[in-house]
Amino acid sequence: MKIVSFTHQGGARLGVCDGDTVVDLKAAAPDLPADLIALINMGEPGWAAVKKALASASPEQRRPLSSLALRPPIARPGKIICLGLNYVDHAAEGGHAKPTYPSFFMRGSTSLVAHGQPIRRPRVSTQLDYEAELVAVIGKTARNVKKERALDYVVGYSCFNEASIRDYQRKTAQWTIGKNFDGTGAFGPWMVTADELPPGGAGLAIRCRLNGQVMQDADTSDMIFPVDETIQLLTECLTLEPGDILVMGTPAGVGWARKPPVFMKAGDTVEIEIERIGVLRNPVAEEAS
Repeated sequence: MKIVSFTHQGGARLGVCDGDTVVDLKAAAPDLPADLIALINMGEPGWAAVKKALASASPEQRRPLSSLALRPPIARPGKIICLGLNYVDHAAEGGHAKPTYPSFFMRGSTSLVAHGQPIRRPRVSTQLDYEAELVAVIGKTARNVKKERALDYVVGYSCFNEASIRDYQRKTAQWTIGKNFDGTGAFGPWMVTADELPPGGAGLAIRCRLNGQVMQDADTSDMIFPVDETIQLLTECLTLEPGDILVMGTPAGVGWARKPPVFMKAGDTVEIEIERIGVLRNPVAEEAS
């Protein structure tokens, strides 16, 4: 299933995509929650109720997908944990050796934007770069998880554009400041439940297009640390909770590594496409003064 969050009459609602329509769960199953973390926390009874609503929805309970103002699938994840240098070719284009342990860092929820919303280039920099990434959404509390069981803790997958402010990223030894500008983390357009994808979201084509030109073109099987190993390593250290998201790193072809560099600017359109998940599309705009 594709679970989508959208705005209706000023509030958040959840829906389930069915072709070019969305079953409005507030209308079709009023007892279900309006946010994805709460739905995840319901466990199997919640998913069973979603499937029932999808199967029995009337025309009045459906909305055209194209008419909806989408929100990030999870507006405020408890943790947004990102991986750097998780594709060999991307590490190499930056002059790095193949990592032997993931480069973990974190984003804040104020950096998130939804499908269709503008990624904002800040006034203080022109070095706004694109990064196509797979997202894994945590579905159960996880601590000290063995690799062979790790995917049991993933409820679904999504797309992410981890737009980065490169000059700020390099101002310090840590990458955090360049990865947390407001309105630079595009997330969506929906969450696809794990049962509809290969284990770990592996073997999926992942691409970034800037104004229609392919800039990144790889396969999620090229990740150095796949989803299961990432969960094992993280839960050696910390507790993952339902609704936490793992942003799994980007392949080669980023703008700063090109000669000359290619950075996003106002008026651009950037698309992240992951096979069997969908296309995350955002315009680029200048930060308001």
